[in-house]
Amino acid sequence: MSLSPTPSPEAKPGPKPDLRQDLRPGRLIKRALPRGLFGRSLIIIVAPVVILQGIVSYIFFERDVDASTRRLATDIAADVSFLVALEDSTPKAQRPALRALAAKQLRFDIAFQPGQRIPPPAKRPRSTIDQALDDVIAQQIGEVRHFQTTRVGRDFAISVEVHDGVLSMLVPRERATVSAPDIFILWMVGSSLILLGVAILFLRNQVRPIERLARAADAFGKGRAVPDFKPYGATEVRRAAEAFLTMRERLERYLQQRTEMLAGVSHDLKTPLTRMRLALAMMKPGPDVDAMREDISEMERMLDEYLQFARGEGGEQAQPVDLGSLAREAADAATRAKGAGADRVHVNAPETVMLSAKRLALRRCLTNLIDNALKHGKRVEVTLSRDERFVNLCVDDDGPGIPPERREEAFRPFHRLDEGRNLQVGGVGLGLAIARDIVRAHGGELVLETGALGGLRAVVRLPV
Repeated sequence: MSLSPTPSPEAKPGPKPDLRQDLRPGRLIKRALPRGLFGRSLIIIVAPVVILQGIVSYIFFERDVDASTRRLATDIAADVSFLVALEDSTPKAQRPALRALAAKQLRFDIAFQPGQRIPPPAKRPRSTIDQALDDVIAQQIGEVRHFQTTRVGRDFAISVEVHDGVLSMLVPRERATVSAPDIFILWMVGSSLILLGVAILFLRNQVRPIERLARAADAFGKGRAVPDFKPYGATEVRRAAEAFLTMRERLERYLQQRTEMLAGVSHDLKTPLTRMRLALAMMKPGPDVDAMREDISEMERMLDEYLQFARGEGGEQAQPVDLGSLAREAADAATRAKGAGADRVHVNAPETVMLSAKRLALRRCLTNLIDNALKHGKRVEVTLSRDERFVNLCVDDDGPGIPPERREEAFRPFHRLDEGRNLQVGGVGLGLAIARDIVRAHGGELVLETGALGGLRAVVRLPV
């Protein structure tokens, strides 16, 4: 369906995307964030808690645990220094008894290795506790005297040189470090999981009414009935749902009133036309009478098109429709109306493509598109395809084509493109306007493109 035999200008290629902008940190973070309200609300609730717990954990482990560990290490170092002083100042015969008494009071396992020496340390301690023990013991006993701290299972072994050997002590872990970190981590993880569970349950109950409202609005926008929708949820969501129901009632009432008014207009206007037709039938045949009969027929046909455009979808209810069968019916109806051969229209459609739609309105839309294609082309192809989101119905012809800058103009009601090819030959400029009105009432869109046959392609895109 084209306007002018002048070839359509080539579309200029769009600007190339800037890859540097796509790799910006802000854009990457935005892509990584969830798009749904539930995911974003969950992040708003959970993220501050996780950050707060991270800060508290850092402060606890870096400040409190480290300070507690160093205090305990100081106490152990004081005990070790005291034992070393006893070893150096007590007669050899009294030392075993003092070691036994010290082991009982301090809860150390104490052993003496006569004649042994401790080599200088070859590497630094591995953990915070080891480092604290080494630092504090070095301060207590001095760096001249060699000592060594090692791990024996969960406990700590401390060996210190005395004047005639090595004094070894096995210190229980409970004396060297606090047990609170394990409990602290357990409480933090447990409370976080409980908080996450409560947040998910609460947010799901709050988001569900919004999702239902969105589905109801989407279905209503596609011309489908939403009989079971009721407002519930938070106060703001209820108000939005009630506003939607009020809007739906007003639109339905408006459509009903418009349809009833137009039915009355049709009756009132056709009555005098019928009387005029009867009066002409009583007259003698002649050129003037024939011309008047043609004028009356033209007025009736124009009136029908006006009413068809104004009535739009009417009161028809959406129901499951096989679009492949509907496309073939529309092609047959258009070819019969034009008196064209069946070989001029070829329908390429799968056997079954089901969609909830208003059957009569959609059939009228396809019939108008095929009729326009037959007016201005010798060959017409109707193609039906479906993807995950849309059903596409394409009507191609081999006519001259419409320049891209005038394609939107072709949809204006009561508007004729008079140059070159006239889209509304024999009409009043409503064929494409009616078709787009019907498609948009189903939540879809009708666009004009350059077709594969060299002419115009009308693409009906309906949401699944």
